Amino acid sequence: MDPKPPRYRYQIAPSAPSVAAEVSLPGATTLPRVEDRLARPESREEYVHGQRVLAAPANAPHGDRHCQLDYVVRGNVAAGYISSTDLLTRTDEASDFATDTCVRRSGTDPRTGTRWLEELAFEVVAEQSRRDVTERAKALTARGVRRLVAVFVKQGEVCEWSAEQERWRPLDPHDVIVDPTLARPLPVRALLDASAADEAVAQGLRARHHPALAQVEAAGATRGLRKGIEAVCALLELPLDDARQRQLDALDEAGLDALLQRLRTDRRWPS
Repeated sequence: MDPKPPRYRYQIAPSAPSVAAEVSLPGATTLPRVEDRLARPESREEYVHGQRVLAAPANAPHGDRHCQLDYVVRGNVAAGYISSTDLLTRTDEASDFATDTCVRRSGTDPRTGTRWLEELAFEVVAEQSRRDVTERAKALTARGVRRLVAVFVKQGEVCEWSAEQERWRPLDPHDVIVDPTLARPLPVRALLDASAADEAVAQGLRARHHPALAQVEAAGATRGLRKGIEAVCALLELPLDDARQRQLDALDEAGLDALLQRLRTDRRWPS
């Protein structure tokens, strides 16, 4: 989401450590829990390094790409994970902001009693400056978010943040994003092209063995087998009267396949 600074700005002081802070290793900085809010949920406000900013509604280029991003990611989430849109995350004492789309483990983190920190996050960048999205990337990775991918709308480019190199690394449109949070490798092009997005979602549903897609594929296989039986019967001059049509109606995919094989070998309708 492209942030819009308000007409006034103010800094917030770090809060005192609380019992709600996340479990930390000895010597490590104690962080607030990811759901300890600075920003008011659903108010458009966010905090980045203590500065209050307002998340602005989008123009078409950003809004269209964001919708496509949500669609593609949701269709490819692996079992045991969940995707979210505009999910606020408390990255540190002075920052509480949302990425456009993210994927986290389902359920509750037993260490904190709150949701799990997102593992894979996505940003759509249209009017937002690269400097702003870079500051957010640094805060997210410092918090522990494993990967952050940005879609730069005006450049038609997808990049991944490299914490080691502190830069946005361009991804080849022909590459794929491989991650444990995804049911299958996600084509980079699916984040840029609507047709590729549809294909990626279809493949994602297939990889997840989605019942609705399985039903569609089974229905297609059944229609194909029935067409094959009709073609063999026409070739062998075997009539398909009402009784035989009712027989076909009662058969499932396996039964139709067995009948087709019998017709090919016996060259007659089985008695």
